[in-house]
Amino acid sequence: MFKNGANTTLIGGFMAALGASLCCAGPLILLSMGVSGAWIGNLTLVEPYRPVFIVLVGVMFGWSGYQSFKPIEHCDPGTACSIPTVRKRRQMVYVVTLVLALSLVASPYWIPQLT
Repeated sequence: MFKNGANTTLIGGFMAALGASLCCAGPLILLSMGVSGAWIGNLTLVEPYRPVFIVLVGVMFGWSGYQSFKPIEHCDPGTACSIPTVRKRRQMVYVVTLVLALSLVASPYWIPQLT
């Protein structure tokens, strides 16, 4: 992997977004895939930890965004940050992942509109 850890924080932020949406989007996704059972109701037990996951999403995506969009002048020569094609690809992956993560975090607000 790369030395600056932008990929690690990006993956961690997305995993935290999955954790934040587990109580709300989890049952919807499982039911749409045909998985059912009384145990799906237990996913709401994660609801008290939702603010912790949301803070993790903010911190990890903030650091990853800083690493992805910092000026080229602050990059060490020869690192992935200093290569324009890798830099542009990372920025695109960051934006797509951020949009997905924000839609998961906001799932308690838009999922009820679907029903």
